[in-house]
Amino acid sequence: MDIDMREELFHQAKTWVKEAGEIIRNRIKDPLTIDTKSDAKDLVTQMDRAIEYFFVKRIKEAYPSHQLLSEEGYGDDVTTLDGTVWIIDPIDGTMNFVQQKRNFAISVGVFHDGIGEIGLIYNVIDDVLYTAQRNNGAFKNDQKLPTLNEQVSLDKSVLGLNHFWLCENRLVDEKVMQKLVKKVRGARAYGSAALEFAFVAEGTLEGYLAMGLAPWDVAAGMVIVNEVGGVTSNIDGISLNLLQKDTVLTCHPAVHQKIITEYIQKGRK
Repeated sequence: MDIDMREELFHQAKTWVKEAGEIIRNRIKDPLTIDTKSDAKDLVTQMDRAIEYFFVKRIKEAYPSHQLLSEEGYGDDVTTLDGTVWIIDPIDGTMNFVQQKRNFAISVGVFHDGIGEIGLIYNVIDDVLYTAQRNNGAFKNDQKLPTLNEQVSLDKSVLGLNHFWLCENRLVDEKVMQKLVKKVRGARAYGSAALEFAFVAEGTLEGYLAMGLAPWDVAAGMVIVNEVGGVTSNIDGISLNLLQKDTVLTCHPAVHQKIITEYIQKGRK
């Protein structure tokens, strides 16, 4: 993708994200229609669907040749990342949106021929926008984020984790995960993968570990974390395939491999 086109898409995406955020804030107290998807904990609301449709309509009108991979079914049947693909989660952290009315985000990633070109994560209620363009750094509300190049040890790290590591079909032995939790300075669960990626990028988390995320959960965050020198892979250290669900580990570069080799690989089932 040439620089001029990327710049155009970035400013257009930023405008749309801000507009979508305003819609959500204006309607945050409206009664919700809440449905479930895969199980009772996997929620979707009419707001998720409305915001996704908002993006689909604008993208298809402005860029009809672009593909759109999204969570709620309004996008395309994407089987390849060839060309330009928008990967969108209209509300990442729907349970937080429903229960707390905060701690959720709009996540928009733009990829071209499989390369992450643009990432935007918008913490709607706090009005905090994380952005990145490939090879142009990452920003928090237009303030450039520093590169993650300082030395960090695992015992002084804070990790984002979720309870799924303790569920029945866990991929890593829970005793090993308990050792990891005891080793680090602290563990947190925010309930929004997009926000946890953003927190890794800004350095308030040293890492985020999730058992199974979809492409729309991680696409924008990968671009942003990459721009500050962070590392994102699955739990085996392999690059993520953005056409399928996968385990995810995004980290400060100083602790990424250590978590894999000293904990995950030893506890792998």
